[in-house]
Amino acid sequence: MAHVLIVEARFYEHLNDLLLSGARAAIEEAGHSHETITVPGALEIPGAVAMAADTGRYDAFVAIGVVIRGETYHFEIVSNESARGLMALTMDGLPIGNGIITTENEAQALTRARPTEKDKGGEAAKAALAMLALKSRFG
Repeated sequence: MAHVLIVEARFYEHLNDLLLSGARAAIEEAGHSHETITVPGALEIPGAVAMAADTGRYDAFVAIGVVIRGETYHFEIVSNESARGLMALTMDGLPIGNGIITTENEAQALTRARPTEKDKGGEAAKAALAMLALKSRFG
């Protein structure tokens, strides 16, 4: 049984609750355990994953957050840099599922977050578990 850490940027609580519900359900359905920690924003997720990985207590990681486009360039920075940070950690061998959704508006975010629709939280958890299985296969 794997122990998975869900790292969430809890900026949009109602959307995060949906993403977390999907992620937790996918992990539990696969027979694994999980913990959840919260960070201030999506930019902090890769750093938190790196710190947690150093403890050796977790087998895989799920990144959860919502970034909705605003009127400034900040959207691009947060979207691109959080994804870049997670990809760098993945390239270092960490099994991570990226469930940070980036949308133009809240309606798109709701569709992607709801477990009954796109279930991006559940998909991210399944991706993390798939990468963990692949890592185990390669030893």
